[in-house]
Amino acid sequence: MITPISSTNLINKFFAPQNAELSANKNNNNVNTSIFYINDYHGKSINMERTVTASRAFDSFVKEKKEKGDIDVLKLSSGDIMLGEVERVNKVAMTFQNIIGITASAMGNHEYDMPDKIGNLIPEMKYKLLADNVKIKKENPLSKKVEKSYIEEHNGHKYGIVATTPTDLFSRLKYGHIFTELDVDNIDDTIKDVQTEVDKLKEQGVDKIILLSHSGYGYDRKIAQNTDGIDIILGGHSHNLIQDIKEGENLLRSKSGEPVIITQAGRDGKHFGVLNVEFNDKGQIVKAQNNITPTRGFKRNGPVRYIFDKLFGKPQVIGYINSAPPPLTEDLIQPSGHAEFLVDCIRKDLGTDIALLSAANVRGYIESGNLDTRYLEDISPFHNNLCIIPYTEKEIVDAIKQTCKSFVNPNNKPGILHPSGMKYSVSRSTGELKELYYIDKDGKEIPIDINHPREDKIYRTAINDYYAQGNDDMVVLKKIDQAEKVFDFDLNKCVIDCLKTATQPVDIKEDGRIKVVD
Repeated sequence: MITPISSTNLINKFFAPQNAELSANKNNNNVNTSIFYINDYHGKSINMERTVTASRAFDSFVKEKKEKGDIDVLKLSSGDIMLGEVERVNKVAMTFQNIIGITASAMGNHEYDMPDKIGNLIPEMKYKLLADNVKIKKENPLSKKVEKSYIEEHNGHKYGIVATTPTDLFSRLKYGHIFTELDVDNIDDTIKDVQTEVDKLKEQGVDKIILLSHSGYGYDRKIAQNTDGIDIILGGHSHNLIQDIKEGENLLRSKSGEPVIITQAGRDGKHFGVLNVEFNDKGQIVKAQNNITPTRGFKRNGPVRYIFDKLFGKPQVIGYINSAPPPLTEDLIQPSGHAEFLVDCIRKDLGTDIALLSAANVRGYIESGNLDTRYLEDISPFHNNLCIIPYTEKEIVDAIKQTCKSFVNPNNKPGILHPSGMKYSVSRSTGELKELYYIDKDGKEIPIDINHPREDKIYRTAINDYYAQGNDDMVVLKKIDQAEKVFDFDLNKCVIDCLKTATQPVDIKEDGRIKVVD
């Protein structure tokens, strides 16, 4: 078990504005700004509780300077704090952002996950939703909430806040009918959108401009270098953990040569960021320091935990875990005992030949000790319904081959498939599938010819409906219309069933079913 470090021991280390100098252009009119930023929490409520503790420690640290007007303090989100279709999960995410004082959030792809019920939450949002590269038809309730930009003022200093929604939004959405309600610009048009909005802000006398981007690190670099007027890009979507400030990496130059800082704090609320900057009287950054801090160093906030438990329902202990491996370091491409345990529960509970679980669907890790429903839901918060699909051997092979390319794809997307009833080996350097075996119910390993897989061999496969609809560009798996059965529950129900029938404490370990070579 991890013993959380008291937040008071982290304050000076992670919040102190020991800025790195970018240029010598400074005078007494310089403006000091500290930005507390978050991105891609994906409904992870336990890390939200820890972040509340961190946010309040930050508030205490900057309080005196803030009250004197010596520092401007902003709290901003780059999107994907929400997740999935379940209203209570998104209400928790909204409540979290209200509690810590977020003033604006980009529209990440997961902010579109709940089309039929998002209207219920909008009146309770104390923060703005921003995206300037999307057009939303009036029948969607978001059309009345989402703005292109806004101006936030502190101590007489104006900050222009602009935002982008992901250009690959449609490949991330589960429900096709939303496509008719949204129109998202491609990256080239998005750059034009951003520049137009920046120019409008500058015409209003705003010379400190922040972009809340849910476009991904690669596109953020392109935006930074092909626009003028942006000072800071608080990023998201690609789940990069960008630490410090490094020339050429996250300190780039605009079209006119002015500095542009890019940040991003990973995924799933494992980290948050504090960016300290100093602007000169022309609105140019002359000093900066970027602090990325793990949330695990902060205790779960008790009162907020109580609030969340009221929203979720009181957690119930569902089983005891005797031992479990540590958290992953490469979430999308690392063999995982946690994922293997989950996918084995799916296969056992549904009685299929095989089960497949995307690494992207596992957003946490299991610890030894009592496992309760709150913690389990935090590990897999998506609530994607399970189904049984008759896939051919060729379709299975093609799907695994495609996800093996995650080893060499940018940001390791879409993530490997964790199997139950199969084992395979993959090349780390090339992302090639090397060999694949089907494991029958007697434990016999049957080799599959990955170069000439059979189209007449069928495997009854347990998979969630997100992948069965071909999302994440997994078109080869798009067979939801041929499902033998679509259930009204997700993988968490299978885990609960398996733990209830366990006759002894469970040991979770990685068993070598995915072998990474060279």
